[in-house]
Amino acid sequence: MSIKETIAQMQYKDPNLNAEKTPLKSPQGDNSFPKKEKLTNKTVFEKLFSEGKTLKVFPVKLIYLNTSFPDAVPVKVAVVAPKKKFKKAVERNRIKRLLREAYRLNKPLIFNNIEGNYAFIFLYLGKKDPDFRQVEIAMKTLLKAFVNKEFHEKID
Repeated sequence: MSIKETIAQMQYKDPNLNAEKTPLKSPQGDNSFPKKEKLTNKTVFEKLFSEGKTLKVFPVKLIYLNTSFPDAVPVKVAVVAPKKKFKKAVERNRIKRLLREAYRLNKPLIFNNIEGNYAFIFLYLGKKDPDFRQVEIAMKTLLKAFVNKEFHEKID
């Protein structure tokens, strides 16, 4: 029996070989950042900047507000890199990618410890291109500080 025949025979016996593979989840929970978790509502953006509370850990600033959303999403997030400091779109896009990735990896810190719905904006405050480690440390610190401030809980 040839290799091709063996593989074909295995595919007929095991229906899971042809099925789409689902992404692996971390032990902390789902680490994706789907479209429904992105903050796109212009009125909520304006409310965040006018009424929102802030936390700052250099080089990232968090602006947050307790709101309600029609869909059952506990947190909606937007990321911002200033055009005034980073003239090239390539630089701004890279910073936003780093911020989104740092949030995506650390969002179980807040999803498991909050009640209610919140809107977040993460602003990059630095003057030069960051490295991922620096952004991730700031993101972890911000998320822990947010939970401690709003819910007075201790997180490891």
